Amino acid sequence: MWVWPVAFASAFVLGTLVEYWGHRWMHVWLKRARHIEHHQSGMGQGFCREFWGYARGAWLMFPLGLLHSPAAGVAFASGSLCYCAFAAYAHELQHQHPECCFWLSQPVHHLHHAGKLWHHNFGITCDVWDRVFGTYRRVAWQSPTPPAWRNLLRIHWLASVPGSRQLSR
Repeated sequence: MWVWPVAFASAFVLGTLVEYWGHRWMHVWLKRARHIEHHQSGMGQGFCREFWGYARGAWLMFPLGLLHSPAAGVAFASGSLCYCAFAAYAHELQHQHPECCFWLSQPVHHLHHAGKLWHHNFGITCDVWDRVFGTYRRVAWQSPTPPAWRNLLRIHWLASVPGSRQLSR
């Protein structure tokens, strides 16, 4: 009875941890050249490309739930895919409309870019792991009041558009 929600939620939690360490390692060695380009442009890749990138990285974790049962395997894989969609969305939103990230006290990924915090704020969907591992930095940031909630869906879905709104570098 509890297998489905526990496995699904576990995939989300593990996804945030892998996101944190993956992003942190990108500043040192993992796809570093491409990540430097990302910081120079200040843009995401578009939701679909971001999702595909997260899913390619997450597919290795899909079978983890199978260690418990087939139901847990399906739930864990489903949770992983939902996490990939949320992470891709959160990344694009923080690049284009960080004021709309209502689930965060501060849009940490936006601040990571805008404040050139290369050793801080590696989380994209949450700031929990930054706090746990001591890399969280609170930065003075003023959100537009009130946020334009219509912008929640105004992100690049297919690909980034040259000349569109970019983060300050």
